[in-house]
Amino acid sequence: MPVARILSTDKANDLIDRLRVDNGPLMFHQSGGCCDGSQPMCFPDGEFRTGGSDVCLGEVHGCRFYMSADQFEYWKHTQLILDVTPGRGSSFSLEIPLGVRFYIQSKLFTDEELKDLVPLMTEGATP
Repeated sequence: MPVARILSTDKANDLIDRLRVDNGPLMFHQSGGCCDGSQPMCFPDGEFRTGGSDVCLGEVHGCRFYMSADQFEYWKHTQLILDVTPGRGSSFSLEIPLGVRFYIQSKLFTDEELKDLVPLMTEGATP
């Protein structure tokens, strides 16, 4: 059975649904910058420009999830779990005005899971 690189909790899915009402289709980018730390940021789909230096890990609750290829090299052995916590993040992510923020939990893949990983998505591909 294929193993997803990115999953989401029910709380994250509920927040995504809420944000979708006001913003339409959404996307995520796992930031790795110095100013906002390393946190998932949610944008209206297409508002954050991705390029050749980004990889798409897959979809989470109908939203593509990207991170930089350099950062992916450090995280490629882990399954990411998108979750929500109270508090104000320090980014331009859509959930910030609601007093919550997305964050990532992770777990290392087992050797068996590594053999069954879903391939990275390419631009223009449908999941």
